[in-house]
Amino acid sequence: MSADEPQWLRIARELRAIAQTGLAFTTDRFDRLRYERVRELAASMLAQGSGEHFDVIIEILREGWGYATPKVAVRAAAFVDGRVLLVREISDGQWTLPGGWCDVNQSAAECVVREVAEESGFEARAVKLAAVRNYQRSAHPPRNVDSIYTMFFICEITGGAARASDETSEVAFFPRDALPPLSLGRTTDAQIDRMFHHAQHPELAADFD
Repeated sequence: MSADEPQWLRIARELRAIAQTGLAFTTDRFDRLRYERVRELAASMLAQGSGEHFDVIIEILREGWGYATPKVAVRAAAFVDGRVLLVREISDGQWTLPGGWCDVNQSAAECVVREVAEESGFEARAVKLAAVRNYQRSAHPPRNVDSIYTMFFICEITGGAARASDETSEVAFFPRDALPPLSLGRTTDAQIDRMFHHAQHPELAADFD
């Protein structure tokens, strides 16, 4: 659990999950009303904590269905001559390991290779699963209502060339001691430092929370 994450966000996230799972499985119309009310309370808490309008948040929460589980994302740590590949996000102007949400009908390794190609222009091969991290326990800014697991892969560059994309404005390699300003909602200094360690010690087992 992140010490920096506000209590209202943790509570609202769990209330949302309880409501979504309950609505997915209940067959009792009165229980359904109760779960809908729990979802409304979660939305109200999120609205008060974030400053967003209740109507906007409740519509987002209503999009969830089925048993509530964490979302899954991937990040690629690819190295050339002791430097790590980073891409600069257009959305905030900061740098991150290439990555994003996993897609349906693709394995995690396929997803991370796709993300590298889309965001950097490089072709890559997933070599090793280095870490599986809980977003809320990884010193990211406390801003995400979803529970998220991020899978970090050590990757090998196999071809292609640096190319910006619809999401990224620059592509470059950086040494361990000269990282640029990072997009902390996506990648932290500690995570990149750990990927350097895994790249140097391939025998290490995958890290996990």
